[in-house]
Amino acid sequence: QVRLVESGGGLVQAGGSLRLSCAASGRAFDTYVMGWFRQAPGKEREFVAAATWNGRRIDYGDSAKRRFLISRDSVGNTVYLQMNDLNSEDTAVYYCAAHRFRGDIVTGREGIEYWGQGIQVTVSS
Repeated sequence: QVRLVESGGGLVQAGGSLRLSCAASGRAFDTYVMGWFRQAPGKEREFVAAATWNGRRIDYGDSAKRRFLISRDSVGNTVYLQMNDLNSEDTAVYYCAAHRFRGDIVTGREGIEYWGQGIQVTVSS
């Protein structure tokens, strides 16, 4: 059974940092893209960032550019999201996501094969 388990969320003050982790199990993810989406109350789930297993292809959503950094471990089964300079608009449930790499990084929900349960990130102003 494939599982994606997120950790590292919580409450942080505006301007602070958090590091999210997502550990995947149940199959090999060395040909998979792993990354993050987020969903704020009343809003659509949006793409945050994703990376191929070797880190050669990385993509960021507009909200993450210049503030967030995504990385994968050497085995490829764990993905991290370093979030800096957080603000209230970053408050959301963050979901780990994975899909097989077929030439492009998927930034829409439809192409995602596996989802984590989600983890809350709350930024207080």
